[in-house]
Amino acid sequence: QVQLVESGGGLVQAGGSLRLSCAASGGTFSSYTVGWFRQAPGKEREFVSAITRGGGNIYYLASVKGRFTISRDNAKNMVYLQMNSLKPEDTAVYYCAAGLNSSTAPRTYDYWGQGTQVTVSS
Repeated sequence: QVQLVESGGGLVQAGGSLRLSCAASGGTFSSYTVGWFRQAPGKEREFVSAITRGGGNIYYLASVKGRFTISRDNAKNMVYLQMNSLKPEDTAVYYCAAGLNSSTAPRTYDYWGQGTQVTVSS
């Protein structure tokens, strides 16, 4: 069983930056692909980015590529999402999730955090 806790969300103006953190406990963190997802009001949960166990493969949603950077530190059981050049359409609750398969589909992830709110004002 893996527990995930997100932090780092907040209110930022368009063009600003935030760094989200996902702290993991329990289980063998380095065995899991970790993904970031987001959900805006009235919309389905959307894949944002994922990083495989050793960090060898990284995936991004097309609209965030070049602006967001995912990274992980397995020694600290942490995954980060650096978000630059934020846009109002990035506003959502951001979740980190862990799973054994590398996938963009939320249903393939077994463990989820509680989410952290990101609000980008125009």
